[in-house]
Amino acid sequence: MWPASLLLALIVFLPACGKKPVRVSTPPPPSPQPTSESSAHMPAPPPKPPGKTPASDETLDTQSDDFNIPVDIVPIMVQTGMASWYGPPYHNHRASNGEVFDMNAMTAASLTLPLGTIVRVTNLKTGDAALVRINDRGPFVEGRILDLSMAAAKKIDVWRAGVAQVKLEVLRTPSPLDTGGRWCVQIGSIQDEATAAVVQEHLQRRYRAAKVIKFLSPVGVWWVRVRVDQDDRGRAEQLARETQPDEGNVFLVRLD
Repeated sequence: MWPASLLLALIVFLPACGKKPVRVSTPPPPSPQPTSESSAHMPAPPPKPPGKTPASDETLDTQSDDFNIPVDIVPIMVQTGMASWYGPPYHNHRASNGEVFDMNAMTAASLTLPLGTIVRVTNLKTGDAALVRINDRGPFVEGRILDLSMAAAKKIDVWRAGVAQVKLEVLRTPSPLDTGGRWCVQIGSIQDEATAAVVQEHLQRRYRAAKVIKFLSPVGVWWVRVRVDQDDRGRAEQLARETQPDEGNVFLVRLD
């Protein structure tokens, strides 16, 4: 009979020869639990960048980059007055510069600023400001200096009010403000075509060297446009002073 010590050794040795030992990976200890249920589902807020500007200034800086306008640029001209906005039914119709009007783009209409002019418009009540590009003509309402696209109106808080007192700063213009340009006179809005035809005929007889046309606007009213000889601003201004229609208003308009 084998000694008890030898039997014990054999019992330990034989299983070790027939099967490899199994390695069990132990998971790391859990991280400390959040102190409340809400914090368990809420990510940590991102760090705020230093020197964060107010929302209106931040928007203005971003748009300055889009238009390649230095933030500290000195305005060429400053004007204050009433601004309105327009969208449907002008959306997807041809704007005065030839492109399709997009009410969701940062654009605006002016009667006299050159097409392509970049202006900064500020709502004097709220302080909200934005940069817009002049691509259309208007507003054809007495006492207003700018017609904003719907997007621009929302940006400076004019959309709900409809109109607002604004400061308009001309920052960049493709041509001089005081000289040159192609000018005309526009009479409207006239409710029916027959009346517009009478106005057109009267002006054509009176100003034989001028080109007089009538056209229908997207909102269904008629306009009569008079292009004086050589599109001269002085002649157009004189015609605007002399014209007093029974229906509609008279506007001096720059075409280019």
